[in-house]
Amino acid sequence: MLLQQSAFQAGPNLAIYYASKAFVLSFSEALHEELKGKIAVSALCPGATKTEFAEVAGMTDSLIFKLRVMDKKVVVAYALKKRNKAIVVPGVINKIGVLAVKLLPRAISRKLAYQVQK
Repeated sequence: MLLQQSAFQAGPNLAIYYASKAFVLSFSEALHEELKGKIAVSALCPGATKTEFAEVAGMTDSLIFKLRVMDKKVVVAYALKKRNKAIVVPGVINKIGVLAVKLLPRAISRKLAYQVQK
């Protein structure tokens, strides 16, 4: 299952998108445990990736796509390498982002997400 880092925090301006990613992350983690030994389930959380998504979503000028965008081939290669893990986060910057969201107070994380998405 493919997720953005948005699964880890609230997302003003894209509230339903972020909330749906949080659901899929939780659901994927549960399936990972339930189906262990039968089928591999991983939640891929790549963050901004160089695809047509930003253009179609009208987000090419948003800070998130200007600051850090991973190449899709790198994301796929990493996802395949780590496919037996419950949560797969490619890229050092993305890993730091997920960690920061866990460490920061939610009010600050929410405000930062708002700034990056607008």
